Amino acid sequence: MSDESKTLPGLRASLDKLVYFHDAQKRGSEMEHVFIYFITISNLSDQRVTLLGRRWVLNEATGHRKVIEGDGIVGKEPTLSPGEVFSYNSYHMTHCNCTAQGAFHGLDESGAHIHVPIPAFEMHIPEADGGHSTT
Repeated sequence: MSDESKTLPGLRASLDKLVYFHDAQKRGSEMEHVFIYFITISNLSDQRVTLLGRRWVLNEATGHRKVIEGDGIVGKEPTLSPGEVFSYNSYHMTHCNCTAQGAFHGLDESGAHIHVPIPAFEMHIPEADGGHSTT
């Protein structure tokens, strides 16, 4: 088994929805803004896969880069047979506008390391509103 990771044709992640939320009673540029995202991972390959973790990179408008990685996906290690999907939601917190992208990683049925890229998406803080909005 090689330590190199490969993309598996037919295994893909898609952003289903992005929701911006903040507490309207908190003010100031230092408050963290919450972006709730909904993602579906589809296994349209001919192999069973197990997803073991994720790595996100947040590129902030300030030039700062934040890397978030860890085991599991919302506390799970989903196994997807051909044709199955795994959907979940989670969130990112930021002080400024940023772009999120990354990858999920795991193993195919033969034990080879695989990854599925997470398409980049923009998280823009609305100018002035009082609660939440959907993008």
